[in-house]
Amino acid sequence: MNDVVVIGAGQSGLTAARALRAHGLAPLVLEAGPEPTGSWPHYYDSLALFSPARYSALPGLPFPGDPDHYPHRDEVVDYLRRYAADLDAEIRTGTRVSSVEADGDGGFHVRTTAGETLHTAGVVAASGSFGNPYTPVLPGQDGFTGRLLHVADYRGPKDHAGERIVVVGAGNSAVQVGYELAGVASVTLATRHPLAFLSQRPHGRDFHYWITSNGFDHLPPEWLARIVTTTLVLDTGDYRNALDSGRMDQRRVFTAFDGDQVVWSDGVRERVDTVVFATGYRPDLDYLRPLGALDNGMPQHVGGLSAATPGLVYVGLEFQRSFSSNTLRGVYRDAEHVVPPLAAHMAPAVFGL
Repeated sequence: MNDVVVIGAGQSGLTAARALRAHGLAPLVLEAGPEPTGSWPHYYDSLALFSPARYSALPGLPFPGDPDHYPHRDEVVDYLRRYAADLDAEIRTGTRVSSVEADGDGGFHVRTTAGETLHTAGVVAASGSFGNPYTPVLPGQDGFTGRLLHVADYRGPKDHAGERIVVVGAGNSAVQVGYELAGVASVTLATRHPLAFLSQRPHGRDFHYWITSNGFDHLPPEWLARIVTTTLVLDTGDYRNALDSGRMDQRRVFTAFDGDQVVWSDGVRERVDTVVFATGYRPDLDYLRPLGALDNGMPQHVGGLSAATPGLVYVGLEFQRSFSSNTLRGVYRDAEHVVPPLAAHMAPAVFGL
């Protein structure tokens, strides 16, 4: 029997493995992809972190380079490779989990798509959400003759030169992708509410300096929801200027598709080449359905501890315990929170009691 199976070898799974080793447990980390880098290699080519390197490191390994630079996607991939190589944990890549089932004796059977069954006393679900992009469904969408993309499938602007593009969403990714596409195409940001810009460097310091120094980063979701009531976009001024100058525009989200057109809220129809949905993700946890651990696809948990299945914990859920729960700078705190009770729960099985 394995001590613990960790599902996912991105930042969440790697920090979970580190925390488990610190408690004397031997984790087996399963990663569907070819490397222990999670979803990072699959993000769009120009992606840069919104947090500087000094606030983007996992415990035990500083992020290389100028502490005040904003690391590129490929820098994060390289960093995670190094982090995984330094862990004292077994990591199996190319291993996708198909289901997790109760073994009838307090443990679990973890089954893979290759037909392997692993027996374990505990499970850490750290598979993130990139594999489960959320796309709203609007009237006429199935008949749209243009191109529909989720931002998960977007790579760069080179294939979109000269197009008429609508980017749906009001978060950082929507605005960053819209701004990039506006260099080669005619772009509208379609949102339900006006964009809410937040200065990247208020009072001369990066936003992350303020939220880490004043404790805002640690606020529980229940408190945070009363303070931050809309999606915020970090901006150095470029994005707001792009809207003010007409480089791109913003409209209320359209209400329907009609052939090669979208129907705006005022009834006007407009031909569009591509619609990019930057509408977020949902937890990618379908493999837990046999356990009855999910409610409409969402995990039933308290701070990352399963409320339905003892021995199951989560790391890397959005707002799992705080604003920074699923970020490079904050995910380790959640890993260190869920591992001690998991270790205590597993003690009888691990020690043969």
